[in-house]
Amino acid sequence: MAGGGAGPAKADEPAPHPPKDQLPNVSYCITSPPPWPEAILLGFQHYIVMLGTTVIIPTALVPQMGGGNEEKAKVIQTLLLVAGLNTLLQSLFGSRLPAVIGGSYTFVAPTISIILSGRWSDPDPIARFKKIMRAIQGALIVASTLQIVLGFSGLWRNVARFLSPLSAVPLVALAGFGLYEFGFPGVAKCVEIGLPQLVILILVSQYLSHLIKPGKHIFDRFAVLITVVIVWIYAHLLTVGGAYNHTPPKTQTSCRTDRAGLIGAAPWIRVPYPFQWGAPSFDAGEAFAMMMASFVALVESTGAFIAVSRYASATPVPPSILSRGVGWQGIGILLSGLFGTVNGSSVSVENAGLLALTRVGSRRVVQISAGFMIFFSILGKFGAVFASIPAPIVAALYCLFFAYVGSAGLSFLQFCNLNSFRTKFILGFSVFMGFSVAQYFNEYTAINGYGPVHTSGRWFNDIINVPFSSEAFVAGVLAYFLDNTLHRKESSIRKDRGKHWWDKFRSFKTDTRSEEFYSLPFNLNKYFPSV
Repeated sequence: MAGGGAGPAKADEPAPHPPKDQLPNVSYCITSPPPWPEAILLGFQHYIVMLGTTVIIPTALVPQMGGGNEEKAKVIQTLLLVAGLNTLLQSLFGSRLPAVIGGSYTFVAPTISIILSGRWSDPDPIARFKKIMRAIQGALIVASTLQIVLGFSGLWRNVARFLSPLSAVPLVALAGFGLYEFGFPGVAKCVEIGLPQLVILILVSQYLSHLIKPGKHIFDRFAVLITVVIVWIYAHLLTVGGAYNHTPPKTQTSCRTDRAGLIGAAPWIRVPYPFQWGAPSFDAGEAFAMMMASFVALVESTGAFIAVSRYASATPVPPSILSRGVGWQGIGILLSGLFGTVNGSSVSVENAGLLALTRVGSRRVVQISAGFMIFFSILGKFGAVFASIPAPIVAALYCLFFAYVGSAGLSFLQFCNLNSFRTKFILGFSVFMGFSVAQYFNEYTAINGYGPVHTSGRWFNDIINVPFSSEAFVAGVLAYFLDNTLHRKESSIRKDRGKHWWDKFRSFKTDTRSEEFYSLPFNLNKYFPSV
């Protein structure tokens, strides 16, 4: 339609692209598994991608807690096992989306507060490590109750009902774009490895796949495996050839392929088990701080779930299914606390991006990747080999995956009226403030070593500083608030927000496709009906 209702469009006018409930051109959607050999390779690729976060977080935290390489290897194994279990639970009983549930950077700030809380004066570093670990476990166990209650009581369902395509845009877009500091800054830590990885990944996945027609899907589907192997070998040759023998220790840590210290320290076979570090200890303040992190992770994961559903070519997630996914994610955080992983759990954004790169949104692939996680968490030495991929290679992958998740958020603009000033205000203001507020909090923390809110109570500081340091949280909450309060009563506004597109997914029963994508296995829907 021309602006101002100027009658029907003329025949020669270009028609706009029609909006689509489900993303077209996906090779395998959520319910259609690829052939087994391909599915196994794709699952392994998901495992390689989620390893990045799984290794980076313990590598940063364990040495501060007083643990050595051996403790680090054990924590990584535990994190892998819990991620595998959570991914299986989420894809079977939770949201049923092909979402990998892994470690989350959101929980790092309150964890560091526990490490620095000043009540660990043990002279033996390993004993100190265990005491801190038990305190982190206690905080996580308490924090998990928040998501479990919000998810399974259906409270989050009532919140999600008020989401419109317009308020979903900033939330989902910044769940991806907001992680920009893990992209190129990570690549630049060792440019001679990171940059080739980024360039070759783009060449193989975007250009080669179009140049070579027969067997066309090899390059776009397995781009990660192909390029990581090439660059890893190249990095290893640089290491063996002595390119880093006289460089500063920081460069050596980023660039060398033999610096992770995991292969030597990892046991051949070890099964992580609950309470392996001893009985958890509880502190009210720390538990509250961790709860706030859990709430921030919950908002970020909601955005990631929406992105995953888009790339799996499923229909928009009904609120009751989002709520169920959140409840199971709470159980995931509970497992993290019981096993002692140093970290909570949330939806892995990079794996959501991998769905877009491969165009395979199959649930089975992600379940196979969970199998790999559990397998390699028990066979420590083999898992350690893959876990020692240099960090700049992983950062190069992030540059692509986080971008894909961000663009999934932008794609919901197809349901909104972009010629409305209300839409422009909500969209622009929430995205800008999401970046701006988080930038201020993060920069302040980086320079001063503590956040803008700085009282004697560390836990109180975290409760304020953690949410405002998350781009997706600030943008999502702001967009949600503005979208639901700014003259919503006017009839045209509903269309501007794109709400009429999502009406048929407001409840589980109103669209038959919801049953196909999201119903529980083993006929469980009879006992746990979705609303």
